[in-house]
Amino acid sequence: MTKVLVLSNNDNVRYLIEKLSDRCDITLCSDPVTCSYINETGPDIVVSYNYRHIVKEDVIDALGNRIINLHCSLLPWNKGSSPNLWSFIEDSPKGVTIHRLEKGLDTGGIILQKEVTFDEDIQTLAGSYDMLQKTIVDLLSDNWDIIASGDYKIKEQPSGGSYHRTSDLKALIGDRQIDYQMTISEFRNFIRSL
Repeated sequence: MTKVLVLSNNDNVRYLIEKLSDRCDITLCSDPVTCSYINETGPDIVVSYNYRHIVKEDVIDALGNRIINLHCSLLPWNKGSSPNLWSFIEDSPKGVTIHRLEKGLDTGGIILQKEVTFDEDIQTLAGSYDMLQKTIVDLLSDNWDIIASGDYKIKEQPSGGSYHRTSDLKALIGDRQIDYQMTISEFRNFIRSL
């Protein structure tokens, strides 16, 4: 059975574990991962999914092409923080990407992508987030054998795109709070009113 180390700090990781648990031996890590921990656990593959820690270069080097990241944007658009919100703020492409984890944030070669569309007058921000999370986990699960074996082709990310820090959203909205139950259309109006 494939030994998988999942790096995550988010409750939505439960769906991923549920989808893969019958095919893998899964260890979950929410702390900063180190080379000694990698040596202890001996994973065949590492999956980073909503992980708040930066994976250090020595760990990436030790794992080679055995570490992937799940990112809820259509890379190269919306690298970094709050990709779902920025796709609506900047009206950039929407979707999910499974990519090789490399030294730069969300810069690795693309393994799989899937575009996602929303009914912006009906879909809430929370609902769009949930839809992206389900889409990326299903994409991983549906293609697990290829991903786990490493028998996939890498597509380099096209140039361009965008990158956002947590501070960028704070600078845009200030002290205002985002209501995640508002529709995407209402959120766009909220952003235009700033």
